[in-house]
Amino acid sequence: MAKESFDKEIQFLRMLVLTSGAYNRQQYADRLGISVHTFDKTMKRLKEIVSTVNQQLPEDKGKEFADTIRYSYLDSSDPMLLFLFRAKSLKESESQRLSLLLAALHDQPLTAMELLDLCCSSMPAGLPLPDEKTIRNDLKYLEQVGVIKKESGARPYRYRVYNDLVLGLSNEELLDLYDFVDMMANTQLPSVQGFLLRDGLKKHMTRQQEANYSIEPFLYKYNYYSRILDEAHLFPLLGAIRERRLVSFLYFSPKKDTSYASRNTNPLFERETTGMQETILPLKVIYDHQYGRWYLLGHHPRGGIKKYRMEGLTQISEAEAVDEEHFEDKKTELEQRIQHSWLIDTGRLATVRIRFFHPGHGIPNFVKERVLLQGQWGEIVEESDDSFIYEIQVNGTIEIKPWIRSFGSSCEVLAPLKLRQEMIAEWKEIRDCYESV
Repeated sequence: MAKESFDKEIQFLRMLVLTSGAYNRQQYADRLGISVHTFDKTMKRLKEIVSTVNQQLPEDKGKEFADTIRYSYLDSSDPMLLFLFRAKSLKESESQRLSLLLAALHDQPLTAMELLDLCCSSMPAGLPLPDEKTIRNDLKYLEQVGVIKKESGARPYRYRVYNDLVLGLSNEELLDLYDFVDMMANTQLPSVQGFLLRDGLKKHMTRQQEANYSIEPFLYKYNYYSRILDEAHLFPLLGAIRERRLVSFLYFSPKKDTSYASRNTNPLFERETTGMQETILPLKVIYDHQYGRWYLLGHHPRGGIKKYRMEGLTQISEAEAVDEEHFEDKKTELEQRIQHSWLIDTGRLATVRIRFFHPGHGIPNFVKERVLLQGQWGEIVEESDDSFIYEIQVNGTIEIKPWIRSFGSSCEVLAPLKLRQEMIAEWKEIRDCYESV
């Protein structure tokens, strides 16, 4: 798939999942900023991807696209949106070529010219035949990602599949490795690469006919499973930060009515986009585990430090690199601005004081344990038999409010007064919702 198409399908899938199919075709198209015709083409393309990903399954277990979107998430431990990553963002010719190379190298080590001859004789009709430079670039890519290895010896060099790890492990060790990868993929961030590694291990283990594996002895539930779509942008952005490169993208704020806009390639059908074209120096990527959101923080030439929800980024491209001194200056500025941020807030510094109540005599003090675990740099400044006072300085109070609210009646905001009044108003509103009818 082309890069623009991948952006569109990410936004498309996110909306389908979050709305559970509640919109009609026209409403989806309006929200995405595309035509109904483009909506239908995208739906068709996604159906093709699903059928390709699931073609190895028995026919009675194959999934229709609509069922994939609408089925109950609790019925499965596998994030359903992962199929978009399994399909890869490769052209059809690249997918065919890489598959042929790996299949050939799985049997025996081969040289680049031998692989070229094999590809030219085995490529499906209608696809362009590769040249020597293309094959060598493919081999270089596969070697960089650790899939193949160049054998020692004189020229011409021979390449082989690099699967020494799984071949060198016993059945029990493979099962332990699979359980570890499965657990980490479901509980740590980022997750997508872990899921793909888990699937690769599962395929290898099921191919071992003599081994009777009990795969998936544990079931995990991935929270905010639609957020794994944002990981499509994560590694390009981390690469730009590592190389100190500017990035350009079209950004759609969560407050906007649209979340995507197609590229205006035909001047007859050019439309005004509601997104903002931005070019920034990316400095940091932050994940909000409470809401399952990724944020990109960077320096804008005119706006200074700016923050973006990663789900609103489309059409990302890299630009020129900046010098190390400039990058470090802006990174230091960012760290100073978010030094007292509960997450990414850069508002005015406020001192928050909260009284937490002990759960009661003879009950383990889980309230204090949770405050000490999650309270970041805050401190307990006073304690009595029935309560303790926790104090923290934060940039603004918006981001810390959900954490405070999650304690329910086990806490009372003492300061600042504005935050206390806001919490009182919110609890009154909640109380009114439960008023007897």
